Amino acid sequence: MVEINSDSFEQEVLHSSQPVLVDFWGPQCVPCLALMPKVEALTERYGDKVKITKVEAPKNRRLCLTLKVMSLPAFLFFKNGKEVDRLFGNITIQSIEECLEKLL
Repeated sequence: MVEINSDSFEQEVLHSSQPVLVDFWGPQCVPCLALMPKVEALTERYGDKVKITKVEAPKNRRLCLTLKVMSLPAFLFFKNGKEVDRLFGNITIQSIEECLEKLL
């Protein structure tokens, strides 16, 4: 899982040759912390097909505002530099995997 920030977002996500999952999380977000090990495990299954990244939202507020990420956890899915799907709120690992499958 690649940690990205406002400075690396464009290169890592918008210019990626692979589809990208961006996990917006926060250190005070209990659901975020509960999902993180499961999301990290997805890198083993999808790592060669999808770039899986994470953004610490409190440290990247401007990026969150630009992308209209207003609550955590939030998962944004990008393909060819464009956002194609988004999950937020009550998220399950199954819903994340469904979106990943649609990306492929």
